[in-house]
Amino acid sequence: MGEKETVTTKGVDEAEVHVAAKTPINGDDESSHTLSPVAEKPKQTWRSYLWDTFDKSPEERHFLFKLDAVILTFASLGYFIKYLDQVNVNSAFVSGMKEDLGLYGNQLNYMIACWTVGYVIGEVPSNMLLTKIRPSIWIPACEVVWSVLTILLSKCTSATQIYVLRFFIGLAESAFYPGLQYVIGNRKDELAKRSCIFHASGAIGSMFSGYLMTAVYNLNDVDGYRGWQWLFIINTVISLPIAIAGFFFFPDVPEITRAWWLTKDEIALAKKRMQLEGRANRGTYTKAKFRKIFSSWHIYALTLLYIFFNNGGGNGGQPAFALWLKQEGYGVAAVNSYPTLTSAVAVIFTYIYAWTSDSVFKGARWPAMVFSGVVNIITNTSLAVWDIPDGWKWACYVLGLIGGGISGLTFAWAHEICSDDNEERALVIGAMNEMAYVVQAWLPLIIWQQVDAPQYPKGFITMVFFAAGLIVTALTIRFLHHRELAAKARTVSVE
Repeated sequence: MGEKETVTTKGVDEAEVHVAAKTPINGDDESSHTLSPVAEKPKQTWRSYLWDTFDKSPEERHFLFKLDAVILTFASLGYFIKYLDQVNVNSAFVSGMKEDLGLYGNQLNYMIACWTVGYVIGEVPSNMLLTKIRPSIWIPACEVVWSVLTILLSKCTSATQIYVLRFFIGLAESAFYPGLQYVIGNRKDELAKRSCIFHASGAIGSMFSGYLMTAVYNLNDVDGYRGWQWLFIINTVISLPIAIAGFFFFPDVPEITRAWWLTKDEIALAKKRMQLEGRANRGTYTKAKFRKIFSSWHIYALTLLYIFFNNGGGNGGQPAFALWLKQEGYGVAAVNSYPTLTSAVAVIFTYIYAWTSDSVFKGARWPAMVFSGVVNIITNTSLAVWDIPDGWKWACYVLGLIGGGISGLTFAWAHEICSDDNEERALVIGAMNEMAYVVQAWLPLIIWQQVDAPQYPKGFITMVFFAAGLIVTALTIRFLHHRELAAKARTVSVE
């Protein structure tokens, strides 16, 4: 399993490089694809297992240091505030909002559903717009919108007002995650680590929301605001400066970048690196393009994979662990702090998946998906039984998001599979996220009902089947991708 996957006598990576080097992209002159020696993939040594830039030339290493420092910082901070502003309603709910606003039915489900509906509506159109509009304008603008809307939640006096604001917050947030995944698209040996570092910041945001609620609870009734209201206010104070900074630092994609912190030589290097990877430049959507995209297995299999992933964990947005702790008699501080252990474990495993996928498994993405699926089957089966020792129940909750770290790998896989068509890559990534949230918009209302807390019998049983579906879909994609690469390699050898 740890060996490099091959489909012919040539390695898959070698075949892909040959295809990329021989094929003009978007009709460009073939002479424009003469590869810079700096951009050629170096021989891999043990140092690249620690960080992939250690084996690269000084010029490329310096370029990647600048790129990582800006893009990873912006992406991670942006995803941190996105998740902070997405999950804050859960922290607020278990910290007084439920009682203050009389939310004793399924109102939390509806708040989550309203956010999801807005998120679903915006994703694919937003990603398609990114092939026409500069990401450095569109993505920060959406961040500013959701940051401002978050503070308005502190003034809500009814569930209906929260529903409306949550819808528009979801609509604004829909641009960020699939948009950044589209822009991040590095080379194969660099992709999983960066995508997973970016994704891990979401789990850190979830953790921070719990810690922040614990801290601001001490501000209860200060200046007439309850602790949960202070949470929304402070969220905006944190988020808005990060959103505004994006206008000045985000570099767009290589062929249109005008980043002030990149030199002309570095921009040229960025373009050559994408050509070496076979990554197509921005083109146009045509009827023929849509027919090609929707007649391929890519969009269907990758979307199904992300549906199983995204809806196979996280308890449908319900704070299941926190509600169980609250039922067991734990205080507000414990109810907000202990569930952050789940996010901490998710962060650790996100990094483990990234480094092993890029290095140990030589770019294979499926082993982590199979592993996380098996763990999810074990933990959710145990929680579905429910009558288990408290120690094992704690373990199942803490390990409950162990599969959350594979999100970056699913998008890394999509980048690689769709690398030779920019518009397909943008549409597939948007569709993966959108369709996952289409399912999330209605499924929790059936299997994760607030009134079933904290046992959620339907929810935990369904998660077992979703984990099994994740495993089967990942193995199917592996088979189809191998077959496709083998066909490309045969074409190259004939030419």
